[in-house]
Amino acid sequence: MGLTYPESIPLTKEVIGAAIEVHKYLGPGLLENAYDEALNIELTERRLSVERQRSIPLIYKSHSIQAVYRPDMIVGGLVIVEVKAVEKVLAVHKSQVLTYLKMTGLHVGLLLNFNVPAMTGGISRISL
Repeated sequence: MGLTYPESIPLTKEVIGAAIEVHKYLGPGLLENAYDEALNIELTERRLSVERQRSIPLIYKSHSIQAVYRPDMIVGGLVIVEVKAVEKVLAVHKSQVLTYLKMTGLHVGLLLNFNVPAMTGGISRISL
């Protein structure tokens, strides 16, 4: 689904490894905010820079619209990370990550759904 951006490959691998570690420890069935907090701790312990809930401006014809768009995390300044704990990932969840990528100018996002038996089944890599 798009080009590969080499500078983000090691970073996405590290984020995926952190998500797998969180899932191994906590398992499925918790609320999204629990996974968000735990993933932030895991990424920080791995010495990655994590920017949480950064407000992204929406510009329409040179006007700033007060709609507030906030990706869960931007890791290393390169990768959007959106955390979910849902029964099934829907197209709207993937669209959300694509929107964040377009609005930030970043190229790679990870949609991580922790409500799965094995974390490998809850990882979606999305790129422009």
